[in-house]
Amino acid sequence: MNLDEEKQAIRNELEAMRNTGARRQELSLHACKRLFFDLGIRPSMAAVRDLTLTGSASDIPKDIDHFWERLRNVSRVRVGAGAIPKALEDRAGELLGTLFEEAVVHARAALDDEREEIRAQLSAADQRARDAEIRQHASEEAIQRSEMRAEAAWERVRALEAELSSATTHGNTHQEGLQATVRRLDQENETLRQRLDNELATNATLRDRIDALHMELRQSTEHYAQQIKDAVTEAERRVKPMLVELDSLRSMAATYQSGVRDASRKEFEFIQQLAAAKARGDRLDAQLREQSDEVDALTKEVAVLRGQQGIDPAIATLLCSLVEAGRLTHDELKAIGTAADGHVRLPLRCPKCAEGEPELSQVDRQFELQCPECDHSSGPGDSRLEAVSRFLSNDSIAASA
Repeated sequence: MNLDEEKQAIRNELEAMRNTGARRQELSLHACKRLFFDLGIRPSMAAVRDLTLTGSASDIPKDIDHFWERLRNVSRVRVGAGAIPKALEDRAGELLGTLFEEAVVHARAALDDEREEIRAQLSAADQRARDAEIRQHASEEAIQRSEMRAEAAWERVRALEAELSSATTHGNTHQEGLQATVRRLDQENETLRQRLDNELATNATLRDRIDALHMELRQSTEHYAQQIKDAVTEAERRVKPMLVELDSLRSMAATYQSGVRDASRKEFEFIQQLAAAKARGDRLDAQLREQSDEVDALTKEVAVLRGQQGIDPAIATLLCSLVEAGRLTHDELKAIGTAADGHVRLPLRCPKCAEGEPELSQVDRQFELQCPECDHSSGPGDSRLEAVSRFLSNDSIAASA
């Protein structure tokens, strides 16, 4: 078994002792015993720390000193009162001298090993110091570059201040034109408000017409339902006596053969009448489905009229054109609200990618128009008109923002 395998075996023993609750001093003493007696290695702080993987730089030397103390106590020989022969004393002296020389040799070898280890640590420390010095030089160079960039940035700031001053001068020149445009837009807005008031009056008339359609629809539904009920009652009234008479004729057929033929004939006639009644019921059912389809169509028309009752189609078309031209402000869109939503047409293509088909969603009374291709979004708005306006303008946002 080589040295590495012996050390691994010692580590396994120390791990077993650690699992049984052994303390650091016991682990260090066991490592010193195995190193000194089994491997012939003088225990050192590095060797013991490598095996036990525990202990500080001050605790391990104390444990090693304790090991040597115990070894000296065990190997100490008490000399009795009797006389020792001279030859034995000489031999013992030679043996002790030899042991002392061997101990000195081993101590010097251990000292050399520790010196080499310390030199290696010093070399590593010198290398780290050189690396730190190199990083310091690199940091100083980076600081110099940062100062140069800061100086260039200050030059850029001064140039931008000059440009800002020039732009301010041009802005004052265009301010008057902007104010004239604002006054013109105010006049147009006043005209639109007047037309909107007129359209609101027209919408009141449309509401009355819708209420009348509702009343007519309700009366028609009740009338058709009563007709169907009467037809079913009539069919039941005519069929029940026929069934009773059919049962009577069948009971007479057992005794009267001639009556059987008459009963068969009457039964055939009754079946024909029953088929005719069933056909009439089918026609009434088909008529009921047709009337239901008419009722559904009227309901859809009423829903469309409800969606468009807030504003005249011409006004709604004008508002949509103003939105597409980007001429309505956010406050104006807030003032219009959802009155024109029934007339709003969604754009067929996204203005950003020109490929995606925008999709409209409504969450918590908030409308949002979004492109599934490029995630271009209008953001939540209070109406469909506002969502379309923000989607077509430059103020829209991306869904991922």
